[in-house]
Amino acid sequence: MPAPTPGCAVPRFSVIVPAYKVQAYLQESLDSVLSQSFPDLELIAVDDASPDACGAIIDEYAARDPRVTAVHLAHNLGLGPARNAGLARATGDYLVFLDGDDTLAPGALQAVTDRLKDTGSPDVLVYDYARTFWTGELVRNRLAHRLSEEGPASFRLADRPALLGMLMVVWNKAYRREYVEREGLRFPPGLYEDTPWTYPALLAAESVAVLDRVCVHYRQRRTGSILTTTTRRHLDIFDQYDRVFGYLGSRPELERWRPTVHRRMAEHFCALYADPRRLPRACRAEFFRRAAALLRRHRSAGSPPPSLTRTDRIRHLLMRLGVRRTYRTLSVLRAAALAAGRAGVPLGRGLRESALRLHYRGQRLLPLRPELAVFSAYWHGGYACNPAAIEAKLRELAPRMRTAWICDPRHAATLPAQTAVLRPGSAAYWTALARATYLTTNVNFERALVKRPGQVLLQTQHGTPLKRVGLDLQDRPAATPTTDFAGLLRGADQWDYLLSANRHSTLVWERAVPSSYTTLEYGYPRNDAFHRATLDDVVALRERLGIPPGSTAVLYAPTHRDYRRSRPEHLDFERVLRDLGPRFTILTRTHLTYADAPAEPVRHARLIDVSAYPSVEELCLASDALVTDYSSLMFDYAVLDRPIVIHADDWEAYEAARGTYFDLRTCPPGAIARTEDELVDIFTTGHWRGSRSAQLRAAFRSRFCSYDDGHAAERVVRRVFLDAPEPTPPVIPLEERTPAPTAPPLGREPSLTPSLWP
Repeated sequence: MPAPTPGCAVPRFSVIVPAYKVQAYLQESLDSVLSQSFPDLELIAVDDASPDACGAIIDEYAARDPRVTAVHLAHNLGLGPARNAGLARATGDYLVFLDGDDTLAPGALQAVTDRLKDTGSPDVLVYDYARTFWTGELVRNRLAHRLSEEGPASFRLADRPALLGMLMVVWNKAYRREYVEREGLRFPPGLYEDTPWTYPALLAAESVAVLDRVCVHYRQRRTGSILTTTTRRHLDIFDQYDRVFGYLGSRPELERWRPTVHRRMAEHFCALYADPRRLPRACRAEFFRRAAALLRRHRSAGSPPPSLTRTDRIRHLLMRLGVRRTYRTLSVLRAAALAAGRAGVPLGRGLRESALRLHYRGQRLLPLRPELAVFSAYWHGGYACNPAAIEAKLRELAPRMRTAWICDPRHAATLPAQTAVLRPGSAAYWTALARATYLTTNVNFERALVKRPGQVLLQTQHGTPLKRVGLDLQDRPAATPTTDFAGLLRGADQWDYLLSANRHSTLVWERAVPSSYTTLEYGYPRNDAFHRATLDDVVALRERLGIPPGSTAVLYAPTHRDYRRSRPEHLDFERVLRDLGPRFTILTRTHLTYADAPAEPVRHARLIDVSAYPSVEELCLASDALVTDYSSLMFDYAVLDRPIVIHADDWEAYEAARGTYFDLRTCPPGAIARTEDELVDIFTTGHWRGSRSAQLRAAFRSRFCSYDDGHAAERVVRRVFLDAPEPTPPVIPLEERTPAPTAPPLGREPSLTPSLWP
């Protein structure tokens, strides 16, 4: 470790944060350190060659806060070597480790430094943690009572041996840097790298202290963490415990700890073997065999510790003897006892449903059809959105593939002749779900879907999220159609790929719907049409919709309101059209959630109701401008580089009810109207397509239209269906794109005034 630079104050803490594939959580983690009320620290953030945005996030923090040191590793080395890279740059009095998806509790470092002063600067200070779940629930460590501050302020481990029974991790302790240097503590490579660090650190310490306070929030990630990853690398645990016992063998004064460490090792092995998420089936026998060998090799003479229960003694004995079948039988009997008394599975609501479920189970026993791809959009709606664009491109690039579309019979007419129709709930529907190799949707499939090995599920989503989604709605029950967030996440667990249109969407979805899917930042295939359409296509669409020649067509598409039960009436169309004059035509599109609550029709020659028109992309192409409020359509329309006007007459109410990820008023895609009068004025004065509008739109496009270049569908098909290793074709830079042209211009507009711009 480097010596402090002469003349420079030594920070009290060096906080070391390794980062790998935690882009959705890293900002929160770094903020939790930098916002501590005790500011005397250096933050060493180590990018372990992470393939996501972790490196860029770390650089951003280092650029704006001198306390942050950015370290970038050339290759992914793992948590241990990444922490060592941070150690090599640490200069603080004490070392604190924090994983990139965890956070420090507010006031943690102040509490730690106060306790260090009160206990005489011990070698190691052990503090508490709480597990934080995706539900927002915080659960404190159940062994927190072992951190009681009664008794001597500092002590040797022999005086509080129960500390070895706590979670043996590096991040719930502060270590005096001089002590770490003297002992030569370093992290080994491989998984379970905490083990050969934490045992020596505690066993060799001349002084240990405790802090009875939660200082770390330990994120319980549903997927992506070591605890939820099935890999052969879990066998690294044997090398790590060999290192621990090698350390004990080199320090004769610590040999008395061998029985205790041996018992903890046996408990660790049993827990890992019992977790179905970790060990692949193919290496479970090898794990048991190697565990038995290690337990025999490092066993010490003497009776088992009295703290062991009879069941634990039997389990440890069976594992040490290597009798896997007997061990497994005991485990099955214990599980059966726990399951006794549970209610049976319902048989179904009717004979037909039962027969169809049996049919589905039978079909799942048959081989997958590698050339069958099933699509759906908008809860069994028609041919639309990203799935439609992908289906069309799939038939173009892979004509051997057969496609089928799940939709209600009333939407069947929207489907192309080349794709089969699947009626939801039919036998053919269940057969397709069971046998298709590829499944694509922009919402979710049937909850009864059992995704088979070999099936590939692509979730395309249907818009860039401005309003909160997923787990971010847990504190807003009125804004979500369901409070079954566990069910939502079970559905996400089946996704292999999640399609994203921009980095903002990627970060939102990974945090709000965490699972093990791969995010494809390819753009939205439904927006490819915005680059393919010609002027003739635009003119033909306008004729089909009945837009008068030479008229300025304004697409009005508001989103729904979570805080209202009834359908809101946003505009007085008769008044707006009267004030705008004969040059304007309004295409009004009601949000699909109000399809069953039609409004009183407004009769006007220049008002066209396009709520039932099947393709919103064609409506965008036919229009000259978009007026919306908080609809995700604005992000798609920006791809066209045409004027957008935001009608935000109830922003405060909308934000309070639904919640948003950013204040649209601070970075709008164009002019903002807060009232109907302002909306009319924006159009009559020409603000809607003035220079300020173009500036705002350019900034908005740069932020949210990164990948929408007309080739998103091709990239998706080549990656997901044709196994291309890299995104093909590469993304065209924003400044080189040529969106579809508008209808012929109408002439010059009146001079502009800036009063209505944000």
